[in-house]
Amino acid sequence: MVKIAVMGDTESIKGFAALGLEIYPCDNDDGADDLFRKITAADYGIVYVTERLALLLKKDIERLNSRQGISVVPIPGVSGNNGYGTASLKAAVEKAVGSDIIFNK
Repeated sequence: MVKIAVMGDTESIKGFAALGLEIYPCDNDDGADDLFRKITAADYGIVYVTERLALLLKKDIERLNSRQGISVVPIPGVSGNNGYGTASLKAAVEKAVGSDIIFNK
């Protein structure tokens, strides 16, 4: 079974614990890099990160998503959607199929 972690501000992620996911609260942006490295060095297959933190960790996330065996997925936090998750999904789909088949206008 794939291990799943959720990283973000406490208010945004505490509900994931009820689903049995391991949560990693990060209410201080200064510690985000270290916590993210700790989580991704562990044996997780999927790491959900709130969009606000995902923007801070963008380079690390892009590097990890190019590796096989781990997927880092941005999710909205309690403050709402800032568009980063949608843009990530769009880029992943374009990379996988060679065309924008979801958001094509």
